[in-house]
Amino acid sequence: MATGAQERVGRRTQEQRSAQTRRKLLDATVACLVDYGYAGTTTSKVAGRAGVTRGAQLHHFGSRQDLVSAAVQHLAAMRTAEAVAQLGAVRDSGDPVGALLELIWDLHDGPLFVASVELWVAARTDPVLREEVAAFERTVDGAVAGAAAGLFAPDVEREVLNFVYTAMDALRGILISGFIDPGSGRPRRRWDRACAVLRKAIDPAALVYRSAPAGD
Repeated sequence: MATGAQERVGRRTQEQRSAQTRRKLLDATVACLVDYGYAGTTTSKVAGRAGVTRGAQLHHFGSRQDLVSAAVQHLAAMRTAEAVAQLGAVRDSGDPVGALLELIWDLHDGPLFVASVELWVAARTDPVLREEVAAFERTVDGAVAGAAAGLFAPDVEREVLNFVYTAMDALRGILISGFIDPGSGRPRRRWDRACAVLRKAIDPAALVYRSAPAGD
């Protein structure tokens, strides 16, 4: 007969396996959005990409809508974590404006942004998805811009916040237009040109870093 400790270990192991399967399915959903677009992201493709059975997929997500909804939240968490992880590079830079602009580029130049765009386009004609994606974008954008602005002294925080939002808006337009000419390098050239203009919108001499909390 299993002891209480053995039962707890077995339950934890089962929960870990379940969480691992769920993570595989969500990662596979994001990958399918990038490779096949929203319309081509089917539950069977996701299960195959994740290397799990259809039964396992249905156990975790009973419908495509359930799967996509969870993937939206998963994508938001990944994009936010990626941004926070890179913020230290801004504080360590001798060129805070340039570091902010490069951080914004890095956060958008990759598959997570492509998957996000697929969701944006699909949400235009899907009211349920639109509500979820709108909440996801508020979370991600607020976290990225807020964390970046929070690096600086309170009297310039609003200025930095507006700068980051404006830069993200500009870059997203550049990258989306670049989808029609992949591999050309044009988006980066256009971004560098935009950065020259964006730099004039903020005074780097006014960007004083917020004091680090005691113990850091």
